[in-house]
Amino acid sequence: MKYRACMWSALAVAAVLGGAASGALAADLPQQKPVYYKAAPAVDAWNPWMIRLRALGVVTRNSGSVDQVAGSGLTTTDTVVPELDISYFFNQNWAAELILGVTPHSISGTGAINGLNVGKAWLLPPTLTLQYHFTDFGAFKPYVGAGVNYTVFFNQSAGNTPSGGVTITQSHLHNSFAPAAQFGFDYMIDQHWGINVDVKKLWLRPDWDGNNGALTGKVNLDPWLIGTGITYKF
Repeated sequence: MKYRACMWSALAVAAVLGGAASGALAADLPQQKPVYYKAAPAVDAWNPWMIRLRALGVVTRNSGSVDQVAGSGLTTTDTVVPELDISYFFNQNWAAELILGVTPHSISGTGAINGLNVGKAWLLPPTLTLQYHFTDFGAFKPYVGAGVNYTVFFNQSAGNTPSGGVTITQSHLHNSFAPAAQFGFDYMIDQHWGINVDVKKLWLRPDWDGNNGALTGKVNLDPWLIGTGITYKF
């Protein structure tokens, strides 16, 4: 009996000592904090394409002359037309823009041929510009650009109305290249939609001939293209 009692006492002491040692060891180990995993933030896919639809006012310089008539001048009507442009962004700042539209114009004489109805023509003036967009102003995104224009004249007709001893029976404006400058801004309402204001200047001065080459001259259109409309960013 004494032997069993001693054995049970030894086991109890061992258990107490083992528990104390385990507690001391646990206390010595660094306590690890729980790890919480968060989902990665959603990132909107960036699309480089943008389109704009504008109402465009074409304001011409009203200058030119007929070589064979001293003191002659030419004036060109202004017009308002719809315009579509397509932009491709190489990155957040640099973009290329292609401007598309057609405009009708009439040409009349001034000076020595004042009131002469020279003719009418439609213009297809595609313009390609390289733009720099500023991105430090929040929703307000101004830009500047420069490029080249190539204007095609079509549906041309002569006035056939005599004035100052001159009658135009045939009128032909020659297709022409022109440098272009541009500035404007987009104000983005949300991720996709915005409002656009845009101003372009073309130095467009096509050659002109009339009456099957009997008359020659130059029409200095040099138009300002002033537009406003909506922007859609894909």
